[in-house]
Amino acid sequence: MEVNTIVDPLPVSKAQSSARPRKKSIVWEHFTLKTLDPRCSKAYCKQCGKEFAYITDSKQIGTSHLKRHISLGICQKNQSKISASGGDAAAYPQKKRARASPCIASISFDQECCNNNIAKMIILHDYPLHIVEHQGFINFVRTLQPQFNPLSVNTIKGDCVSMYLREKQNLLNLINEIPGRVNLTLDLWTSNQTLAYVFLRGHFIDSDWNLHKPILKVMVLPFLDSDNSLNQAIVSCLSNWHLEGRIFTLALDKFFSNETVIGNLRGHLSVKNPVLLNGQLLSKNCYARVLSRLALDALFAMTETVSKVRESVMYMKSSKYHESKFFELKQQLQVPGMVDLLIDEQNKWDTIYHMLVAACELKEVFACFDAFDPNYKTTLTMDEWKQVETLHTHLKYLYDAANILTVQPCPTANLFFPTVSKLHMQLANATFSQDPFCSSLITPLQVKFDQYWRESCLILAVAVAMDPRYKMKLVESTFAKIFGENAELWIRMVEVGLHELFVEYIIQLLPPSSKNAEEGNGAMLKTELLTLSSSSTTNDDEGDEFMIKVAPLMLTSTATNGDEGNKIKIEACQEGSIDGSLFAAEDELSDIEYYLSDFTGNYQFNSELNEYLEEHLEPNVEEFDVLSWWRVNGLKYPTLSRMASDILSMPVSTVSPESVFDTETRKMDSYRSSLDPMTLEALICTKDWFLHESLPIDLPNGFSSSF
Repeated sequence: MEVNTIVDPLPVSKAQSSARPRKKSIVWEHFTLKTLDPRCSKAYCKQCGKEFAYITDSKQIGTSHLKRHISLGICQKNQSKISASGGDAAAYPQKKRARASPCIASISFDQECCNNNIAKMIILHDYPLHIVEHQGFINFVRTLQPQFNPLSVNTIKGDCVSMYLREKQNLLNLINEIPGRVNLTLDLWTSNQTLAYVFLRGHFIDSDWNLHKPILKVMVLPFLDSDNSLNQAIVSCLSNWHLEGRIFTLALDKFFSNETVIGNLRGHLSVKNPVLLNGQLLSKNCYARVLSRLALDALFAMTETVSKVRESVMYMKSSKYHESKFFELKQQLQVPGMVDLLIDEQNKWDTIYHMLVAACELKEVFACFDAFDPNYKTTLTMDEWKQVETLHTHLKYLYDAANILTVQPCPTANLFFPTVSKLHMQLANATFSQDPFCSSLITPLQVKFDQYWRESCLILAVAVAMDPRYKMKLVESTFAKIFGENAELWIRMVEVGLHELFVEYIIQLLPPSSKNAEEGNGAMLKTELLTLSSSSTTNDDEGDEFMIKVAPLMLTSTATNGDEGNKIKIEACQEGSIDGSLFAAEDELSDIEYYLSDFTGNYQFNSELNEYLEEHLEPNVEEFDVLSWWRVNGLKYPTLSRMASDILSMPVSTVSPESVFDTETRKMDSYRSSLDPMTLEALICTKDWFLHESLPIDLPNGFSSSF
């Protein structure tokens, strides 16, 4: 190719020479610049002769494309030379201007931030506090950050407590803003020491209709039943969390069933909290532990047979040889079972259930295995296998009923009535079985569960009535099946309970002046149970007698049908009086009637509750979200929605989801028992708050279905 000028490299012209300095880029050691005319120059590779544009129409293109040609090995001749010499293409060309790389050391190290993250790690993963003094941990962190200063146990303990106090303040701010009340549960842990650990957990719905269940207090008590320490700790906790006068229900277990303890609890709580439904919202039975006790009773009745199944399974799982021989025999017998053999955990009754299910599916293989392996001595007769099948069939009822606590992290109270009533009917039907073994096995369980049902059905029915898919319809149909000709009495109990609660909420929303005008009226409004008469509440003799039993302190409502509309008129009945004599003069109640009418805007007899119950049912779909429904309909039912938020957040179980199938009370390990109460509470509570802060806002409420 003929060219005009060859330079190495020089400016294009004299005019450019004075304005442009000599080229300093290292690419010119590998390229030659050739000027074709004053407005165009090209660069040519010295190795392969390929040309590249450099100046076009007096615009300089630059050298990036030239560098890529050399450094990326695009030049064929250059690449062949590198390969022949065994060099690295990335190292060519040799002379290369060093480019500044990010300097990690230039980033400032924040020791305080590092300490906070270590504290959060310890809290979330239950690491011991003294991990910060382990040399392996120190070496690891210093490898990542040489400027890290090791921490002492006291320092990290202080960081954990400080984190707890910050998170506690955030939770306290949330609780102070909720419109409704808080439900409480008490759960008991033991230890190797003579100490009891009581977990006080709050359950509530916030203003956005999100369900929360944080641990509020971890109480370390020396003797649970011997003194008033539990009551004092609870009262102190309520004051600390600003919950005086804001408690709706308290659920505990039979571990706290000492009548003195229960009486003291009821007395302390009723001082500032209204005793609703004649005290029936103080529950003494944990749903999960009731089911666990029934499962243990059934397993205990068949201890020897269950032990033989366990020994058989353990023999097959004791070696690969036995297991392979077992499944070889299974294939020969063409047993269709697809499950694997499972070894149970004896402190988890669901694992025992799964072990029995798997063993029963392979019972033919077990029955023949002694001929296949002479060392196998533990054999069950066919009658024993039949009994095991009966056992696991009815354990499945308990397992399905308990699963509602594990499938959803925060089940609302409306979900339990259909599950509990279904289990009640299943056990009742089993007692009439033609199989004498089945009847004898299940009858004791049914008797115990029937007691739980009768103590809890009111609370559960009130909760399911707050589900717009069912309202009172499910209660009516279920009670008709369970109670037969006495169903009407039980249905009326639920109706009375709903009306009592509703009027209680109306009174709580009255202006303070109307409730506290006179001390007598204020005490009456805070402590008496109220009942509204409705179209479904008749006044027959049987009903009147029942009303007196359920609500000794009773306010009845009457309706006047004047031209101005139906208004609520409340008449008070004296405590224990059957003749209906007035508790107070009529003029003393006129203020109440006036405020009720004024507060509700001429509140008609057809109240929010009646209107809600009479409206059509919502479609029964699995993905229905009861909390979202009440969020949307809160403006339509302002008083009833506040009542619904407290009812739907009522806890039925006191234990955490991972403890639902436990057969023993959970035990605090020796390390945590050695911690001082403040540090222990900080670690447990903060972990619980961290774990639950990421739960979904809206949880499905379909019926299909640790710390």
